[in-house]
Amino acid sequence: MSRRGLLAFFLLLGACQRSSSEPAAAAPVPCTAQATAPGKPPDEVAPPEPVAASPLEAGPVGDSPAPVVPLAICRAEGISPLEAARRYYDEGHFEAALSCAAQSAALEPDLADAHAERGMALAELGRIPEAQMAFARALAIDPGGREALLGAAHLYVVQLPSTRERDELGLLYSERGLSQPGMPPDVVVQFALLSAMAFNDLGQAGDALERAAIVLARDPGNHEAAFERALALFELCRFAEAKAAFTALLKYPDREAHAHQRLGLLLEREGKWTQAQHHFDKARALAPQDFPPPPLPSQEEFRAAVARAVEALPEDMRKDLEGIPVTAEEIPADADLMSGEPPLSPSILGLFRGPPLGEPCDGSETPCRSVALYRRNLARVVSSNAELLEQIQVTLLHEVGHLRGEDDEELAARGLE
Repeated sequence: MSRRGLLAFFLLLGACQRSSSEPAAAAPVPCTAQATAPGKPPDEVAPPEPVAASPLEAGPVGDSPAPVVPLAICRAEGISPLEAARRYYDEGHFEAALSCAAQSAALEPDLADAHAERGMALAELGRIPEAQMAFARALAIDPGGREALLGAAHLYVVQLPSTRERDELGLLYSERGLSQPGMPPDVVVQFALLSAMAFNDLGQAGDALERAAIVLARDPGNHEAAFERALALFELCRFAEAKAAFTALLKYPDREAHAHQRLGLLLEREGKWTQAQHHFDKARALAPQDFPPPPLPSQEEFRAAVARAVEALPEDMRKDLEGIPVTAEEIPADADLMSGEPPLSPSILGLFRGPPLGEPCDGSETPCRSVALYRRNLARVVSSNAELLEQIQVTLLHEVGHLRGEDDEELAARGLE
């Protein structure tokens, strides 16, 4: 289970789940409390039978559009379509929830919660572009809508694969939710946890630590927030605190594999290679899909690959690197990580040391500029030797960008994150 998928598991356990006597069939999107339904009790509402689409006349297969499958009729049974949609969603009947949310939106097109409910049902059904549009419409109607902000933040931070743009968008939604006055404490916890995840994924560990503290102050037993805190401590190079935090997470089955992996990284930094390998092996045994064996070349093979990557650079870049050593190293040294504020991540793939070209060297070290690429860190972010060679080249281009004066944001914008 990926780190992101685990938040869905956490939500299922109750921190953001809507009140329901049955577990949902899939992990729910963050939510708020429900209104009491008038008329017939919601638990007497039966999910509608699926309505099969009438087959279209046979036509050419190639580029012909797929047959339209209409939604089932919403069976609200005495409660409003929106309330029925929420009930169906809580019970895991996402098609029925979508039908009732769509009817609610048709009856009241400017009702933001109806579009938010549509978005949440669509997200659970894997209809992501439609979910994105539904959340966008809900937030256009009510930019501070709780349901839409939670659903959209969860979609971009948790459900979709991580990219900088998605994490930034999810963070905007969760931080907007945190800024809304009068949010109930349990909803503040949900927004703060999503923000902590997004901040960590974006490399802003200090902010992630602050958001995790908000969650833990209100819910000390929240082990998802405890994980985000431990991860932020690791990224901030507060290694002793991180080791204690990850050790405490070993007792949680859904976090055990990730805790073992991080403990392995921490012990590796201490030069305790055998103990580190024990934790890496445990992580791989518990979550082989998350921690496959890294394609780790020998030190000699890695040095040769780095040298070939330098030779493959365009002529102008090779010229810029003249007199600047490009070294192959195992992992970043503490002194390099702690050379600035905030510290660099222990998981960096490469490092440019020194001032950019055109700026004077301010020390006595000769040469005052150098580039390092890290064998173990690079091998852990790829799944094959071919990917490793490609990542070496991308990392080298990134460090040359720093040599030329570009910062991380500029490099990310050029696809050299």
